[in-house]
Amino acid sequence: MDKYLIEGCINELVSVYGSRNVTAVTKDTVKPLLKGRSPQAHKGDFGHALLYAGSLGMAGAAVLSARACLRSGVGLLTVCSPSCNNDILQISVPEAMTIPSDDLYANTDLSRYNAVGAGPGLGKGESQTAILEKLLKSASYPMVLDADALNIISMSRYLMEYVPAGSVITPHPGELKRLTGDYGDWSDMMAKAAALAKENNITVVVKGAPTVTITPEGKFYVNTTGNPGMATGGSGDVLTGMVLALLAQGYAPDQAAMIAVFMHGLAGDMAAHDLSMMAMTSADIADHLPKAWLQMTETL
Repeated sequence: MDKYLIEGCINELVSVYGSRNVTAVTKDTVKPLLKGRSPQAHKGDFGHALLYAGSLGMAGAAVLSARACLRSGVGLLTVCSPSCNNDILQISVPEAMTIPSDDLYANTDLSRYNAVGAGPGLGKGESQTAILEKLLKSASYPMVLDADALNIISMSRYLMEYVPAGSVITPHPGELKRLTGDYGDWSDMMAKAAALAKENNITVVVKGAPTVTITPEGKFYVNTTGNPGMATGGSGDVLTGMVLALLAQGYAPDQAAMIAVFMHGLAGDMAAHDLSMMAMTSADIADHLPKAWLQMTETL
């Protein structure tokens, strides 16, 4: 990430919100937050995540998000997607379990899960809206919402009141605009995002250059990793899976968001180094997560 761009964004935020409320997220910020693993650990110690993603023609979004979730330490993952995507998911991410969307609608008992994510490649039809509403009303813990989950909420605004406190949403500027209404410059966008976070007691991750994580308390965490090669379809799906994995492992929502954003960018930087910004894809970001996590956790 261009250091002058980051410095400019930080200075702009500091001028409005004060230096105590603005932090540049670096390796030194993230590393102390990461948890080690007991020699006697088992998969149940690292959470069971439910990912509601994918639709006809958009199985790839579910695959990318699931792969990133599995590459970010989750113990168990169940992917909920239409039956037409089942074979694709079982072949592409054999470590994940799957359930059809219709089955989830019929039984939204979430007691077996530690975290729920929704949105990548979901579509915005009546059935998706109905399932998302049931998930929002059934969840007793923070969720991560992205992409079409946010678009559904923007079209059915009453759903916002059911978003669990502490949840993480990860909009790009267009999705944020649908949730908050129009805004002017970058500073105004940050103000609208901060108001959304405070009013709904959620963490808002505004994806961009740089990506900024905003807490309900009005703290701004400006990410320092990432590059323009990550501006490609599916990059946000990877991030959603990462946040979901960290929530399932018991990280606080703001920490899960901050860590995931930093590691997402670090993996992207590694992919760009190995493959070039021109040639890298979102799958390359997911594929570089092991290398990124190794760099950060080898001494834990």
